[in-house]
Amino acid sequence: MKATGFISLWTLFSLPCGPLASPAEREDVVRHAIKLHRGKGAGITQRKQWVLESCRKLSGLLRQKNVVLNKLKNAIRAVEKDAGLSDEEKLFQVHTFEIFQKELNESENSVFQAIHGLQRALQGDYKDVVNMKESSRQRLEALREAAIKEEMEYVELLAAEKHQVEALKNMQHQNKSLSMLDEILEDVRKAADRLEEEIEEHAFDDNKSVRGVNFEAVLRVEEDEANSKRNASKREVEDDLGLSMLIDSQNNQYILTKPRDSTIPRADHHFIKDIVTIGMLSLPCGWLCTTIGLPTMFGYIICGVLLGPSGLNSIKSIVQVETLGEFGVFFTLFLVGLEFSPERLRKVWKISLQGPCYMTVLMIAFGLLWGHLLQIRPTQSVFISTCLSLSSTPLVSRFLAGSVRGDKEGDIDYSSVLLGMLVMQDVQLGLFIAVMPTLIQAGVSTYSSIFKEILRILILIGQILFSLAAVFLLCLVIKTYLIGPYYRKLHAESKGNKEILILGITAFTFLMLTITELLDVSMELGCFLAGALISSQGHMVTEEIMCCIEPIRDFLAIIFFASIGLHVFPTFVIYELTVLLFLTLSVVIMKFVLAVLVLSLILPKTSQYIKWIVSAGLAQVSEFSFVLGSRARRAGIISREVYLLILSVTTLSLLLAPALWRAAIMKCVPRPERRSST
Repeated sequence: MKATGFISLWTLFSLPCGPLASPAEREDVVRHAIKLHRGKGAGITQRKQWVLESCRKLSGLLRQKNVVLNKLKNAIRAVEKDAGLSDEEKLFQVHTFEIFQKELNESENSVFQAIHGLQRALQGDYKDVVNMKESSRQRLEALREAAIKEEMEYVELLAAEKHQVEALKNMQHQNKSLSMLDEILEDVRKAADRLEEEIEEHAFDDNKSVRGVNFEAVLRVEEDEANSKRNASKREVEDDLGLSMLIDSQNNQYILTKPRDSTIPRADHHFIKDIVTIGMLSLPCGWLCTTIGLPTMFGYIICGVLLGPSGLNSIKSIVQVETLGEFGVFFTLFLVGLEFSPERLRKVWKISLQGPCYMTVLMIAFGLLWGHLLQIRPTQSVFISTCLSLSSTPLVSRFLAGSVRGDKEGDIDYSSVLLGMLVMQDVQLGLFIAVMPTLIQAGVSTYSSIFKEILRILILIGQILFSLAAVFLLCLVIKTYLIGPYYRKLHAESKGNKEILILGITAFTFLMLTITELLDVSMELGCFLAGALISSQGHMVTEEIMCCIEPIRDFLAIIFFASIGLHVFPTFVIYELTVLLFLTLSVVIMKFVLAVLVLSLILPKTSQYIKWIVSAGLAQVSEFSFVLGSRARRAGIISREVYLLILSVTTLSLLLAPALWRAAIMKCVPRPERRSST
């Protein structure tokens, strides 16, 4: 009886899928299946007869499919042997036959896949959610593979159609004499076809079987237009150009990065609109902040808030905007290094190295203590403390822009100490990112493997120290032998043309950035060192390069601060304002106190007065906590709630930073220097 029931189910699922079954036969199968399921209107004899007839029809379809496949094979052999056909015509006919063969085989395969899926479902437990989830995942994978195969078959049909057109053209060319212009155009057409074949990478076919590649279902969304006719014509163009947007099941949005046909120029109009909108709205926002006495950078952050997901949600290319904004950080640190000569670096290198390390260790110790009291996992406590220990280099660089740089006799300039410590924190950022996989493993490891993780962290620290030594040795070689001749050559070639000078300085900055990245040190350090090396050529060189690079830095910095605003959520801050204010004030006060304590121990007695200014500059949270927090959230180190808390505390601390900085300047800096510092 079980065998009979299984055969009936087999017939029920297979007959409707047969390509040769008529609608009347399908309707008859469905009617009989309903009667059998309800146990009405069908006797035992009639039921057996229906099963036998259905199985006979299925076997007939399968035999007919085999006969057709044999005929197709014979037809392919006949076409290949036919000397009267051109190569293009042979290719077209053989391609068409092969596509039809695949269609028949896939139809048969889908029948047995349906039977296998039904058998697996009947053997499962309807109360077992895990089993049903696995079955659903397997069906989803099967559907994805089927969609991919269908897409490939459609592409092959397009290729077959192209071969048919080629064959028709060849026949027409054989029947008529070509003019000189037609012959030239025919040669150009063949050369264009060869060019397309050479530059096409076949990325889909090359990567679909690579380990770690998954098939995903996506939605293709066209841009809405008020005029439907215009929308229809634009859709036809975008189908060819690939300018529409893709959305996967996780609501991630994708845009075209590299087209199949590289001969046609393309532009990402979403990205262009985003940059234009940010540029226009940044002006009134910056004016508003200047009017009320706030730094213009907060106007740019407000611009990002208004245009981002928590505002008008008009920014479509968020990742691209953030990527462009990163260049603002690079050029900001380059100009910081340009004002930070190697002589000043040698004077404060011990303080710059020791200060951030002591502060990070103390922050982690306090974090573990509070985590133990609040019953937070150690890995989460370490990560949160690490994020909060970083301070914003671009923000402090804006504070120091235009301030007095001269050192007093025997004293240390507060700007040198502050910038040195901030650059060292940027180096620590690379170490934190490298250690993050270890934190993930430590969250699930037993105590027996903790010693291995500690050993791994120590090895990573050793690698970072070795990389730093290699970077500074390379900088010494460049300063001694290369940077002088390089700049003199640039200066000689750029007389009357600043393009060469700007391009040469930018290329050198990117070279240093690439070197530090390859050595697993932060890219920001490379930009800073590039500026410091060029500043060794003298004050006149520094002034000339600064005049060229500052406008580029200013525009890219606007994009960077606007990208920060894209991750600020005012509604969340308003809902949890009391908690967030308490947490922000606690973090700011703790960082200020720890910085004062550390600087009291490592600063010379003659320079103790600058500890208040340096501590005020460090008493906020770096925007790079957004980067660390997003990676930790994806890795499962922190939850969504903790991630939002880190974002909100970072934003509020950045808003409080100007007030704290001004208070420190008013207290510690003499009046002539105070005017230039604020």
